Order: sequence, then C-alpha cells, then structure tokens
Amino acid sequence: MEVPVYSLSGEVVKNIEVSDSVFAVPFNQAVVHQALVRQRANARQGTSSTKTRGEVAGSTRKLFRQKHTGLARAGSKKSPIRRGGGVTFGPKPRDYRQDMPKKMHQLAIRCVLSAKARDEELKVVEELKFKQPKTKEMAGVLAALGVDSSALIVTSEPEENVVKSARNLAGIKTMPANILNVVDILSYKTLLMTEAAVRQAEKIWGSGNASV
Repeated sequence: MEVPVYSLSGEVVKNIEVSDSVFAVPFNQAVVHQALVRQRANARQGTSSTKTRGEVAGSTRKLFRQKHTGLARAGSKKSPIRRGGGVTFGPKPRDYRQDMPKKMHQLAIRCVLSAKARDEELKVVEELKFKQPKTKEMAGVLAALGVDSSALIVTSEPEENVVKSARNLAGIKTMPANILNVVDILSYKTLLMTEAAVRQAEKIWGSGNASV
C-alpha cells in the first residue's frame, strides 16, 4: 500500500510503501470492540466503596417497641431505609481488569490503523521536530496539513518540544508509537504520524510480531 508523505508546509514530497499487514487489514468489529471494552475496563480503579448496615457505626438497639405505637415496625438506626444507615447492594472495591490474547490485541491495533488509512484520516510527515516549544508553530503545521479538528500526533520516540508545543491545543494529543492503543486512535479524527513512527508501528504491530 502506498501513502503520501507531507512536509511541514503541507506539500506532498514523496510516496512511501507501507505494510499491508498493518495498514490494509479488513476491519474486524468484534475484535476492536473487545479491545476497546478491555482497555476501558482496565482503566477503572474499582475503589468505590459503601458500608452495609453491619459496617455503619451505631447501636443495634431497636428504636421503639414492636406494637401499640401506631408506627411501622422499626429495627436499629443502621437500617438501610433510614438516613445515615447502611447501603443495600452498594459498590465494594473490585477488580475490573480483563485479559485478552496478545494476537487479538495486535489485530485490533492493526484494524484501527488500517481504518484510518482507508478513510484517508492518516497523514504521514517526513519528520516533526522543533528547536524549541512553540504552540503557534504547531498550530501552523496542523493548519497546513488540513487538520481542522482533533488529531493524535505519533512520533517514533517521545519528543519533548513536540509534546510541549501541542499540549495547549484543544483536541490534540501526542504519544510515541510504542504505546499506540485502540481507544486513543478511535478518539481522534486525524492520525498524524512521522515516517519514522510508521516504520516503528510496522515493526511493533506487524503480523509477524506478538510483543504487545
């Protein structure tokens, strides 16, 4: 598969061949959905906690006698139906973590990368480096490349000046290629990758690898 490579001024400077096993994979909705649910579940802390009537501080003494009061029967003040009482079936700390085979996770990444390429939402630039952090310069580059909404900027290695130049721009996120994930790729309209990042993605997520 061939994709154009852009300069920072938005001009096509050349075309490069990219791996069909990474950027031309048929979309597998079931696998992508499972990977998406897994990643969101693994991000949950699971620390929500409430107290049952047995854990609430207070006396277990019966509030008033059973009969001849004209009132409904009442137990202790720790009853769930009373203010300050326990919570019925409330949340307790739990682990939401889900497992997924490495090859399925790898396939999900390839599917979403391929979808971006197929929908022409993948843009490749020769390189993306700044001598110093400049938000205005990053905004100019994105405008030249036709990025008019959200974008995920992917570099081969963490680039401090790129990160600092993009962090104040709304809807823009940066990350190195080795931590690409399904949620972030699907959350941003444009996937902007450097040529080196594309090669690293091919190396990491190619069908011949399983190091996920």
